[in-house]
Parts: sequence; C-alpha cells; structure tokens
Amino acid sequence: MSGVDARYRIVLVHAVRVAMQPIEDAFRADWPDAERVNLLDDSLSVDRSKARDLQPAMFERFKALTDYAETIGAAGLLFTCSAFGPAIEAARAGRAFAVLKPNEAMFEDALACGGRVGMVATFEPSIAPMEEEFRALAQVRCPGAELRSIFVADAMDALNAGDGPRHDRLIAARVAELADCDTVLLAQFSTARAAPAVSEVLKCPVLTSPRSAVDRLKAAIIGAPSG
Repeated sequence: MSGVDARYRIVLVHAVRVAMQPIEDAFRADWPDAERVNLLDDSLSVDRSKARDLQPAMFERFKALTDYAETIGAAGLLFTCSAFGPAIEAARAGRAFAVLKPNEAMFEDALACGGRVGMVATFEPSIAPMEEEFRALAQVRCPGAELRSIFVADAMDALNAGDGPRHDRLIAARVAELADCDTVLLAQFSTARAAPAVSEVLKCPVLTSPRSAVDRLKAAIIGAPSG
C-alpha cells in the first residue's frame, strides 16, 4: 500500500469477512494515506450468535485485542462489528489512543439531524446493543430523537454466499417501512454497499457506519475532517 503515513496507523478489527471491504473503501475515499492494519477473528461473530448476552470471556478477548493494537503503536482502533458495544467500552477505558465502536460516529451524525431515525440491521444479535447505545447517546445529544429498527433476515446470508446484488435488493425492498424517517442508518459495515439501492427508495439522508467512522477517526487523530 503505497503512500501511507505510518504516523497514522489504524487497526481495524473485524468479526466477519464481509465488513472488511466497506471500511477499506471508506478509507480510500476519505483518508487514503492512513496506514490500515486488518485483524480478522470471525469466531467472534460465531460465539456472539450463540449467546444471548456478552459473556465475561468476550470482554477479555476485546481487552486483548485492544492491548495488541496498543503494542503495535496504533493511533486509532476501530471495531467493525456492531454486536459488542459494552465489551469495546470496557476495553477502551483509560487508553491513550482513539478506540471507536462501529456505529457511534454514525449515531452522532444522525442525532445532529434530530427527529425520527430508522435503522436497518442484517445481524440480529447486534440490534439490542445498538438500540441501547443509540438511546443512551440520544439522552445526552437529542432527547426527542426516536429510533425504529428493522431486521432483514436473509441479507447477510446472501452476502456471505457471494450474492451482493441480492443482499442489496433485500434491504431496498424493506426500507420503504422507514419512509417517514428523517434519517436512515445502515447498521452493519457490510450493509454500506446497499446505500445506493436504499437511496433510490428513500428521500431522506442515508448514513453508513464506515464513512462516519473514518471521518471521526481522522478528526480525532489529526484534527481535520475528511474531504
């Protein structure tokens, strides 16, 4: 990867393979000279899907991942799977570098718009922690904000099977349910690819986690917004 700046080493931790390309695309568009280090542990999503709640062992795993990012000199760390918010919060406590949950930047961007917010999810275990995170942030940033979520059951399976167009069509077919919202969020990093199809259905702004996260990391680390 030519032209990267090692002063801005960003560690990206993925729990599913399909989250990797969307965040890479976002960095290429908005912060191409950041040095990206990718860590994939897809057992995280497998184990998360088997448990109703986050277990103590999962908190230890996220602490270990954050410790590793620190040892290799990360300027920032971004987790790209949306089902682990409390474990990320615990792991980043007291760190001297930026550690970002997958959706917090997107949530902040949505709350800046206020009003009614719709959220599209394709990984069911992520919905409850994301809704909790959104509402906690809304209490501080925009108490009047409302969140409504929909789960597109077969979209992740389609994407994992290599059928990206079907993934996008399944999501676009459901988002009309959120037509009365002021903003719509594509919750998983992997759903970012569906943004063009969703925008054809909806008139409101459509936000994605990768673009918001890259903007927030860049601002936090070098003090300048992207673009």
